[in-house]
Amino acid sequence: MLSQALEARRASLVNRKSKHIVIVGGGYVGLYTSLRLQRTLRRELRDGTVQITLIDPQSYMTYQPFLPEAAAGNISPRHVVAPLRRILPKVRILNGKVSKVHHEARTVTFEPSVGQAREIQYDVIVMAAGSISRTLPIPGLADAAIGFKTVGEAIALRNRVIALLDRADSSEDEDVRRRALTFVVVGGGFAGIEALAELEDMTEDAIKYYPSIEKKDLRWVLIEASNRILPEVGPEMGEWTAEQLRERGIELKMETLLQSCEGGLVKTSDGDVFESATIVWTAGVKASPIVNAGDLPLDERGRIMTTSRLTITGVKGAFAAGDVAGVPDVTNPGQYCAPNAQHAVRQAKVLGDNITAYLRGEPLKDYRHKYVGSVAGLGLHRGVANVYGVKLRGIPAWFMHRTYHLSRVPTVNRKVRVMADWTLSLFFKRETVSLGELEHPRDVFKAAAQGERKA
Repeated sequence: MLSQALEARRASLVNRKSKHIVIVGGGYVGLYTSLRLQRTLRRELRDGTVQITLIDPQSYMTYQPFLPEAAAGNISPRHVVAPLRRILPKVRILNGKVSKVHHEARTVTFEPSVGQAREIQYDVIVMAAGSISRTLPIPGLADAAIGFKTVGEAIALRNRVIALLDRADSSEDEDVRRRALTFVVVGGGFAGIEALAELEDMTEDAIKYYPSIEKKDLRWVLIEASNRILPEVGPEMGEWTAEQLRERGIELKMETLLQSCEGGLVKTSDGDVFESATIVWTAGVKASPIVNAGDLPLDERGRIMTTSRLTITGVKGAFAAGDVAGVPDVTNPGQYCAPNAQHAVRQAKVLGDNITAYLRGEPLKDYRHKYVGSVAGLGLHRGVANVYGVKLRGIPAWFMHRTYHLSRVPTVNRKVRVMADWTLSLFFKRETVSLGELEHPRDVFKAAAQGERKA
């Protein structure tokens, strides 16, 4: 009986005039794939033979490489996000989450932010839900630490760092000051190093306005489990970066693990114990939990099994790319593409073309990439880069870092706004004001209302 119902549903999908593409995730892959499909399927979208629906909890895509600069106040937080509805006028945007994928029946269970869940039928599904922070069962981590993957986390971290400078400058208690002025970052990849370097650079500027705080009072600590940082730029440039960070007074605890941070009391595997009011976790990512809520095949790392053509292994009408997918690296047999923005943006282009080819009965292409290199910002006028084997450091690398990411951020609108932020920063100092109350805007009103009731 169930098989007959499934066959009937499949038949209705085949006979239906309009083909429905559902894209799960509005990050790099979801946005850029949709942009590609708007161009390649322009005629089909116009005459209604193809419909596209994108599902994501947020109504915007975050350009994550700009999060460190947003946290440091170099870029307005609104300029590091791209509004999906404005950029994708031919795509239906649904805000909420997919809680179940039943590919055999060609349906997903959609749960809107408010209201009842409902089933959505599709002909083609694209899994592009990205990744979340990969945490470990470390005592106190969930309560004391903050991640660095969303614009909310970046701005909350900025507000926290500046608020702690306020706290330290207003206190004469040495324990309070020491805890407030100790900042810990766990993870020595791009996210961790760039966040650490940008925030340290920001505080160096900010303390000019705090009479009781000197640079020697600040303690910045990086905890990294391996023996190197920024492996993407190569060992030579990684070591140069480490030397630069040490010269700035930043402690690098290499081959060290965070053992616990309960109540802000940090304990590391090298025996160090100290208090910190700021602990930033950037130690890796893992595929979105949606991969475990369906009947799509997974690999040994918990990612969706994907072919070099970005189709999901063993099933038809299903595609995947980005952090959620295990995409074979055809240029390096036996290896998989790294979960980074560079791959996601490039895969999206091939993915959009392959979906178009699939709908038109044409052959699909392999995703094949040529390694360009990596760039990282280390604060204003500081950077490191290894591009096509050319190694740069300092101002040239910083300029290349900005130029590369400016070319990749979506839409001319956002490019101009980011350029305007950078131009203004040449003439005016960045703001050093904490707006932490934005995270709890009703607290003052609630306190006033409660006081009125008591009176």
